[in-house]
Amino acid sequence: MGGSSTGRAFMGSFTSAGGLGVTVAEVDRDTGALTVLGSSEAVPDPSFLALAPGGAVLYAVGESAPGSAAAFDVSGDAPALLGPVRPVDADGPTHLALAADHLLTANYGSGSVTVLPVLPDGSLGPVSSVVRHEGSGPDSERQEGPHAHQVLADPSGRWVVSVDLGTDSVRVGALDPATGTLQPHGETALRPGTGPRHLAFHPSGRHAYVLNELDPTLTVCRWDAGAGRLEPLEQVPVLPDSDPSAHSGDGSPLTYPSEVAVAHDGRFLWTANRGHDSISVLTLDESGEKAALVATVGCGGHWPRDLTLDPSGQWLYAANERSGNVSWFAVDAETGIPRQAGSVEVPAASCVVFG
Repeated sequence: MGGSSTGRAFMGSFTSAGGLGVTVAEVDRDTGALTVLGSSEAVPDPSFLALAPGGAVLYAVGESAPGSAAAFDVSGDAPALLGPVRPVDADGPTHLALAADHLLTANYGSGSVTVLPVLPDGSLGPVSSVVRHEGSGPDSERQEGPHAHQVLADPSGRWVVSVDLGTDSVRVGALDPATGTLQPHGETALRPGTGPRHLAFHPSGRHAYVLNELDPTLTVCRWDAGAGRLEPLEQVPVLPDSDPSAHSGDGSPLTYPSEVAVAHDGRFLWTANRGHDSISVLTLDESGEKAALVATVGCGGHWPRDLTLDPSGQWLYAANERSGNVSWFAVDAETGIPRQAGSVEVPAASCVVFG
């Protein structure tokens, strides 16, 4: 890899569905194009990845039962396992994040959040804390119990936020860096049956946007970093109300939104919509408090599980799980509307992160 016009991307995929596991790709920053370099199947079903500051170590969850997490040295063209693969003392981890020299996983199957220490060489130590969620929702099939789907640190670094699809809520906790213990702090209830999946913060750090999986909507929230409190403000659709592919005749959803991304300047927000196989474009007002749907475009494949903005903010990438490809889009700086520029084959693609 040479020159400032190239970078690195890392992609996860479901090995149980023919995916290559953790994949390294070169990025052409001028065109957005991805070129696959190498991969590793050391962890089963690495559905989500997180890159350490500096970009030399990559972390993955193994979305299996029992679930696992692992660290990879990605200084070369193929990922190399760094230290042992660690159990997370839970089933089905779907997301992970770094905070205060620890790795946290959101465990969908067990409805919990796990904490593992990051050792000086970047490898993972054994589990230091597991916080189990409680509760349920009105959807008897999807919300019979808690299903933690995402975990991330808030922009201030003071709090850990976890989104639970099964309980229609977002939890806030405080991580003790000395002990690796996650202490529950508060819980915000969202509208029953919406099935919150993922959350993204506004660049100002004063607002957050919760994307709902069981209802194609976005919940706009105010975030108080001082108090560690999330306050729902309004819910807006991510598909046109008149779109027949949003809901069936009995009101049940046909579209299952998966990921939300916010522009670096806070002017736009995008969501990936499985089933509808689209990317929605929403505008945000100057405060970040008002969101409005302005357009939808095709995702360049089928069943977009992940949506990622590159570090420049000029390119948007969709990991299309069922069509087995990652598509990239040039983002119009004035309108925020993405235009597809290319695609690369990635069987059972689940996520994309950038170095």
